[in-house]
Amino acid sequence: MDKGRLEGFSDGVIAIIITIMVLEMKVPRGENIEALKPLIPLFLSYLLSFIYVGIYWNNHHHMLQTCQKVTGPMLWANLHLLFWLSLFPFATAWMGENHFDPAPSAIYGVILLMAAISYVVLQQIIIASQGRESLLKKAIGGDWKGKISPLIYFVAIGAAFWSHWISQGLYVLVALIWLVPDRRIEKVLADNDD
Repeated sequence: MDKGRLEGFSDGVIAIIITIMVLEMKVPRGENIEALKPLIPLFLSYLLSFIYVGIYWNNHHHMLQTCQKVTGPMLWANLHLLFWLSLFPFATAWMGENHFDPAPSAIYGVILLMAAISYVVLQQIIIASQGRESLLKKAIGGDWKGKISPLIYFVAIGAAFWSHWISQGLYVLVALIWLVPDRRIEKVLADNDD
């Protein structure tokens, strides 16, 4: 299978996820600026999730640039990732509607954790399909970001029941870690072209 088809399908699903998330923010009743105040928690949860979805979209795109072919296991692993990403609108809305209460904040973290795990699974399946000279394996190296993120999610899930602000802060921390541009794959691809 051509990787363009996998990319196109994934891009479509991700676009729908973002659309569903923004549709969860209902137009406020009232014409003054005060009418927006009740939407602040929902907007903040949307903003965080939008950043996460954007990070996944960006990294997914770069990861697939290292592939020459798509295998059956890659298709299933990609669907596994898209499943967890498709739960972002639900978790985002629940957390925002309930002002970051403990249970919604913890469930949000579980979904982030499962998305991270499914991304690593897809990454490993791509590496296995490419063999010893895998460009992706060269690019990710020790992958400290991929290793530390799930650990932070575990702490954040537990912290949600103690202090949802600490939990949210940890979710923001992971987003910031991944938001910093990661040029590993671009560098390996450029070196491979030389």
